Amino acid sequence: QVQLAESGGGLVQPGGSLRLSCAASGLTLSKYSVNWYRQAPGKERGLVASIAPAGGLENYADSVKGRFTISRDNVKNTVYLQMNSLNTEDTAVYYCYSFGYWGQGTQVTVSS
Repeated sequence: QVQLAESGGGLVQPGGSLRLSCAASGLTLSKYSVNWYRQAPGKERGLVASIAPAGGLENYADSVKGRFTISRDNVKNTVYLQMNSLNTEDTAVYYCYSFGYWGQGTQVTVSS
């Protein structure tokens, strides 16, 4: 059974940082693209960042370029999303997705 489990969300002040993790079981993440999405209240779920398999080519939404970094740890079968310089517009539930599977999401709240 495939499971993706996000963690690392929480409450952070504007300008702060968080690192989200997406740990997989039953699926070898290094073989597939992995995407991070987010959904804010009243808004549609949107793609934040993606990382390709093998070569690890990364792509980012314009709103997070230069602030967020997606990366892999193939030994841990985990993908990370390092989020720096957070602002209130980054508040959302963050989901990871790979090969047709979604995680349960982790809440990120940016507030003073």
